[in-house]
Amino acid sequence: MRILLVEDEPQAARILAKGLREDAYAVDIAPDGEQAVYEASISDFDAVILDVGLPRTDGFTVCRKLRDAGLQIPILMLTARDAIESRILGLDSGADDYLTKPYDFRELLARLRALLRRGHRPVTPAVLAVGPLSLDTRTRRARRDGGPLDLTAREYALLEYLVLHANELVKRAALIEHVWEASNEPASNAVDVCVQRLRRKIDTPGESSLILTRRGEGYMLTATP
Repeated sequence: MRILLVEDEPQAARILAKGLREDAYAVDIAPDGEQAVYEASISDFDAVILDVGLPRTDGFTVCRKLRDAGLQIPILMLTARDAIESRILGLDSGADDYLTKPYDFRELLARLRALLRRGHRPVTPAVLAVGPLSLDTRTRRARRDGGPLDLTAREYALLEYLVLHANELVKRAALIEHVWEASNEPASNAVDVCVQRLRRKIDTPGESSLILTRRGEGYMLTATP
C-alpha cells in the first residue's frame, strides 16, 4: 500500500515514514499543502496522512481541494489542536478520521488499517486467504499452509497487493505505483528480483509457482499451484 504523508517538520516526517516503511507501507512525503495536492493529482495513493499545520496551504484546505477534485482516497488528519471545533472542521473538510498529537504510533497504524479496509475500495478483511496462503493485515504476517513466512517489508507489501488482486493480471506499473514510493523508484529489474525472492519463500519445491509471469505484461497470483 502506498501512503502520501503530508508533514512539514522534517524530523517528524522522517520518523513517521520510517515506522510506516517498517510496517510494509511505501511512503511519499510532501512538505507542504501545495505539493500534497500536486502529488495526489499525479499518483495513485491508497491513503493520505495529513498534518493540519502546514505552510502555504493548511491541511483543512488541502483536504477540501482533494475532495473537490473528486478524489475519494482515505484521509487521516493529524493535528496538535484538540479543540472540538478543529475536529469538526477537519471532518467537515472531508477527512475520514482524526488523530490528535501526541499519539501512540500503534494507534495510528490501527486507524490507518481501518481506513484502508473500508476506504474507497471493497472492504478488505483482516485475514486474506488465497489457496495455501493467508495474510493477517493487522500484524502484517503471512503464512503458507499454516506455517509462517519470513518476508521483508517490501516482500510482504508485494504479496499483499498480489493477493488483493488474485487471479488478475497485475501490471508491473501497478506494482511500482503501490509498492514503491516515488523517492525510491526501483531499478529496471527490481520488480523481477523482488518477485523471484518472494517465489523462493512462498513456493513449495517441485510444485508450480503460485506467481505466474506474463512476459511483457505483468504477474498473476493463482489460487492453486
